[in-house]
Amino acid sequence: MFRRLLTQSPRRSAATGLVALTALYGGAALAPSSSATLDGPFRPARYPTSRSSTVRTIPLSGSRKETSRENRDDGPSSPGCMQSDTIAKAAAAACPALVHVSVAQGPYGSGTIIDPDGTILTSASCVAESLNSRKVSKSKIGVTLQDGREFEGTVVIADFLSDIAIVKIQSETPLPTARIGSSSKIRPGDQVIALGTPQALQNTITSGIVSCTDRDSNDLGLGSVRREHLPTDCAINTGSLGGPLVNLDGEVVGVNTADGMSFAVPIDIVMKSIEQFEKNERVVRPRLGMKVRDLNKRKIAHFKKKDASFPDVIKGVQVLVVNPGSPAHHAGFRPGDVVIEFDKKPVGTAKEIIDIMEDQVGKTLEVLIKRADNTSMTLTVMPKEAKTMIDLPQEMLEDFSTKTVLRMFKFDFLYVIVVYQLLPFNMITHRKM
Repeated sequence: MFRRLLTQSPRRSAATGLVALTALYGGAALAPSSSATLDGPFRPARYPTSRSSTVRTIPLSGSRKETSRENRDDGPSSPGCMQSDTIAKAAAAACPALVHVSVAQGPYGSGTIIDPDGTILTSASCVAESLNSRKVSKSKIGVTLQDGREFEGTVVIADFLSDIAIVKIQSETPLPTARIGSSSKIRPGDQVIALGTPQALQNTITSGIVSCTDRDSNDLGLGSVRREHLPTDCAINTGSLGGPLVNLDGEVVGVNTADGMSFAVPIDIVMKSIEQFEKNERVVRPRLGMKVRDLNKRKIAHFKKKDASFPDVIKGVQVLVVNPGSPAHHAGFRPGDVVIEFDKKPVGTAKEIIDIMEDQVGKTLEVLIKRADNTSMTLTVMPKEAKTMIDLPQEMLEDFSTKTVLRMFKFDFLYVIVVYQLLPFNMITHRKM
């Protein structure tokens, strides 16, 4: 999978990696009710952080060593001890691939080696300060391995919307790698471990559980830009940003993306994004231009009680808002329509629609809908690529004030972005005009 990344020249790698310098930075956002938007606005989210997390610190040099027998009790283990041993084994399996990531005069965080030749998965937030508005690296990334070796790395992928990045280092010997798991197998209540390197000389291990597995576009309001998360109650601090979220088998199931918020990008989404970068040199995100709401039996019964003309359906996705001039508008969608099938596949959630659209940008798709008079009809729609990147000449970025930039950047969904070059990275904001 990573062959192409590993053979890029430094100049090409830097250009490819900065696809996101002026891309929409995907801050988590909560939408009203359980509605979703297929390209619409979003607002900063607040996730409560539990204080019940278990925090452990292990020495850098001892991440793979087991406790000596003379310091262990060979008697029967209590359930608590067995659980702790399971956590320790999972951490020991993943820790050799854990690295410390730093940028001169910038933030620091963690990363995971996913290829023995030196491909490192981390958070885009960790490497933002190494990139400039010309879409090339202005400084190297410092990478410290578990054995103390230090390398200079280059960003080859940076996607700020999903907050993931790939850093490449050159090593003469194969490096230890972490096993990649599947986030689709994670269940609410499953125990997970967040690994990080808040300081270059130690690892921090925090354990917790996954609070839910469907914190996706339905309640983040990001729709077709697709920000899915695994919320956990693991304590995640600045040093753990970009580090792996690991299951009890020691497999990476997510990338920690926000300190103090305790959520991670599912590894399945991460790997799909990497595949898209290898294929298109960017992540192509589909856009319909309408806000929708998932329907289930309970919701349908509630709406039919309030309005007898509500369509007779068992499940579906209800259209709430259609953006003028959008693909959905040109296709003939109306507020109140209930999508029953999308591309001839039954759907009941916005996530299912996004999954179907994922590689269908520019293709004509048939959509079966039902209207208030119970009239069924088939519409044809062509998803477009979402506008997620701003590319201004360097002299404009240097001469314009932040206020001027805010007035210039107006998207279909009436949101603007402050360019990272003009403000500290942690001040990148989305504001409604």
